[in-house]
Parts: sequence; C-alpha cells; structure tokens
Amino acid sequence: MTGPLQSLALKGLHLLDAENAHRLTVLALKSGVLSAKPAPQDPRLKVRHWDLDFPNPLGMAAGFDKNADVPDAVLDLGFGFTEVGSVTPLEQPGNPRPRVFRLPADEGVINRYGFNNEGHAAMRQRLLARKAQSGIVGINVGANKDADDRIADYVSGITEFADLASYFTVNISSPNTPGLRDLQARSALADLLQAVVVARDARAQTTGRRVPLLLKIAPDVVEEDLTDIVEEVLEKAIDGLIVSNTTVDRSGLSGQGPHKEAGGLSGRPLFRKSTTVLARARKLAGPDLPIIGVGGIDSAETAWTKIAAGADLLQVYSSLVFKGPGLVGDILAGLAERLDKHGFSSLREARDANVDAWASEPL
Repeated sequence: MTGPLQSLALKGLHLLDAENAHRLTVLALKSGVLSAKPAPQDPRLKVRHWDLDFPNPLGMAAGFDKNADVPDAVLDLGFGFTEVGSVTPLEQPGNPRPRVFRLPADEGVINRYGFNNEGHAAMRQRLLARKAQSGIVGINVGANKDADDRIADYVSGITEFADLASYFTVNISSPNTPGLRDLQARSALADLLQAVVVARDARAQTTGRRVPLLLKIAPDVVEEDLTDIVEEVLEKAIDGLIVSNTTVDRSGLSGQGPHKEAGGLSGRPLFRKSTTVLARARKLAGPDLPIIGVGGIDSAETAWTKIAAGADLLQVYSSLVFKGPGLVGDILAGLAERLDKHGFSSLREARDANVDAWASEPL
C-alpha cells in the first residue's frame, strides 16, 4: 500500500480512536488487507549480531504486536526483524481506556497501556504455530502489575520462550507499570540481570542455544544511573541494549492536542533525548556491545543519525502512525543512498561518526 491509497487509509484510521485504529491495523495485517511490496534488499544493509543474520537493520519495536498475532505479516512489510510483546506471565487488561493519544502537531504518541496482553500461554501457542517460519522475532518480556516477585516474572518469560525467541528484551523501562523503573536502580538491576542470565543458560542446556539477552532502558536517566546500568550490563555479560523506551518528559511539545495526558511519550518528540542517551550509552559501553536505537525515527535521515550516534540496529513504531508502512522502504532506500554518498560498504562504517557530539547534548 503506497501513495494515495496509503494516505487515504491513514486519514481513515485517524478518524478512529487511537487504540481502535491500532486494533484495526493488526486485523488488516492478519487478514492480508494491509500489505506493502518490500523494496529489494540492498546486501550492504545486512547486519550480523550474535548468531543472527539481519537482512536489514530496521525492526518493528515492541508494543505494536503485543500478542504475536502478526509477526510474519510485519516482516513481510520489509522489516529486518520484529519484536513482540511486552508479554507477562498472566493475562492482564492494562490500564483503563482511553490510554493512547495522538499528538498530530508534534507527530508524537502518548500511551499508558500498562502491559495489556494475553499472557505467556496465548503467545506461546501463536509462536508455535509459526515455528517453521523464517525471520527474526524477538520477545519482549515484562512483569505483571500485581506480581509479588517481579524478577520471577522475568525469569518465567525467559524459561517459557527460550525455544522460540530469536532474542529476548528485558523491559524494565515502561513508565506505565508503577514501580517498574525502580528495577533500573543498580542493586535491583544486578539481581534481575543475574537471574535472567541463569535462567537463559539453564534453558540453553535443553534447547542448545543461548538466546541473546537485551536490556531496554528509559531515556529519563541521569548520567550516574546510566553509568550504573551500563556497568551492570557489561559485568553480567548481557548481550545488548535497547535505547530507549518512552519518556515522561513533555518539554518541547507544541501544546496542541492531549499533550498533558499521563503516560509515555514516543515519536518525533522523543528523538533528541533518546539519541543523546544512546550516544552516552555507546561511549560508556565501548565499541563492541550491540545497541538498538529507537525513538523518533521517522525518515532515512533520522535513521542515519541514530547510526552515527552509536546504533547498530534500529526500531520504529510511532512514526508508522503518521507515515504508514511505506516508511519502511523509504528508510531502507535512504540508508542505501547514504552509503553510496559516503562510499561506505556497510553501515558499520557510519556508526559512531557523531557519537561525541550527541553525547555532549544536554538531557
């Protein structure tokens, strides 16, 4: 779906409540009504991390396909990978509606979903049904809101899906589950990371594969906390970082639309803050730790900027609300054009080009 038809479909979706529009989009993907002809893959965009070969560096972020309803349909849009979840051990409804709000003037989205999902059992059934399919599908694991032991919930997710996940994301950075971000504090984080590593390694004895573990962090961190997080990631040999989740910061918004709603802000307004934290994390982590950059990517230019600020892989979500699935091909084509312009043979040659400048930006 491209051009005038895509524009018309987006206008129609924007007449609906944001959550209903999301559900309709998932249904359209599931039925095959929504599709896009992927652009030819440029071999220079291939990326290998861990034991995974990514056909390109652009992925769908967690939150879109919460229950693994449409991972293969998402991949068919041209993404190099997709991430499902966040999923919790038990089904939970999330926060009361309305809980997601578009900010058209800012091309941003505020959500306070609260890890609404159908739980481990339902997701496992769907992923088993696609087990023979190819493609990289990461699983974002979380904790139930009322869990007595949140670390145990994360361990449960690792144990449950170790035979199905291309990689795991440990999500401790959503602002919509009270107290969840407290797990970013160093002592709590150390306990959590140790527990999920032990669980992953135990399951590897039966699956034969040590599934890569990534940690997704918030952009609302001070330098000292970020230093602690990265040091724990390196000490526990976590396989990568995702920078970043949504922000509770509202600075820089136009003031139009429901900008005062509680929840996490994503989309274009998140770009500067998330890119600054990305660059600082890269400088702290050094050159070898894979980092996925997410937050405000809505063009080839912003995707290239993330790479130059230290990202190895990229994720989008909110920008699709405003630009539609054709954005995937536009970004990939634009990245290939920039490789031509700079005479690079791979994206790795572009990584870190502006990391110092971005790391020096104020948060």
